[in-house]
Amino acid sequence: MADITSRLFLRHLRGAPTAYVRHVVRGRVRHEGVGTSFWYRPLHAVLSEVPVDDRELPLLFHARTADFADVTVQATVTYRMSEPALAATRLDFSIDPLRGGWRGQPLDQVATLLAELAQQPALDLLARVSLTEALAGIATVREAVASALAGDQRLAEIGASVVSSRVVAIRPEPEVERALQTPTREAVQQEADRASYARRAVAVEQERAIAENELQNKIELARREQQLVEQRGANDRRTAELEAAAKLVTSQGQTDRARLAAESERAREQARADGVRAVGLASAEAEAARLAAYRDVPESVLYALALEKLAGQLPQIGELTITPDVITKLVGRFASGNGDGAR
Repeated sequence: MADITSRLFLRHLRGAPTAYVRHVVRGRVRHEGVGTSFWYRPLHAVLSEVPVDDRELPLLFHARTADFADVTVQATVTYRMSEPALAATRLDFSIDPLRGGWRGQPLDQVATLLAELAQQPALDLLARVSLTEALAGIATVREAVASALAGDQRLAEIGASVVSSRVVAIRPEPEVERALQTPTREAVQQEADRASYARRAVAVEQERAIAENELQNKIELARREQQLVEQRGANDRRTAELEAAAKLVTSQGQTDRARLAAESERAREQARADGVRAVGLASAEAEAARLAAYRDVPESVLYALALEKLAGQLPQIGELTITPDVITKLVGRFASGNGDGAR
């Protein structure tokens, strides 16, 4: 609304950039236009303010289709006062010169007219079609409403014009709407069930593939375990063979060493026996030679040699006692020996 300030007996009006203001004094227009400001005297001034901005008018009305179904139409009409000077003369847009407020409700009159003009073509169109066609024919209803509002003479006479018209929704009663949604809901549910079954089938197939994969892994693991056991057996067998071969080689070596030691010992015994035999033969030969040398020696000489050898083997004699008996025997022996020799 306009901004009015007071200075003594005068008033100052400052209009808005979206409002057309007309100042009439005694039937003559003193000031008019959009966004004007001026001084005036309240007792003589007649002021009118017409908004020229775009305004939204929401509509909600009921209609009946050809099959007697009740529907609710939700629409929106955008309009403006395209000829504010004409509108100021056809509708009461006058404002209080002291406070600046509208004295009447001019925009309500415009809204009522637009609602009636918009409802009538929609009602006529919906009454000729079925419920299904009405629910699917939002564009048709919007075109009918826009065409009716654009060519209406009454709007032109009050200086108003329709900028746009929109039909937001056409909805039946809740019970009818739920009944109409049932086939779609069932179809969607069936599609969801098919998707669920397909998902389950895919899940079962994946589980089967996983189970087969696990089985193949187990089979492969068992096969590798078998190969491992066989390889371990082969390794143990090879180890046993190598150990047996090593033991055989060791035993053969020990046998060879024992045989060589025995042969060496036999050789040494043989050599020792040969040496002993040679020594014995030499001793025998020496003894034979010695005996041969003693064969022609007189017995007395042999006794003397025997005594000499015996004396060499006797222990040391500190004192020697010779009795007459001994001397007598010795002298007798020597005497007898000499006689034998003379003979």
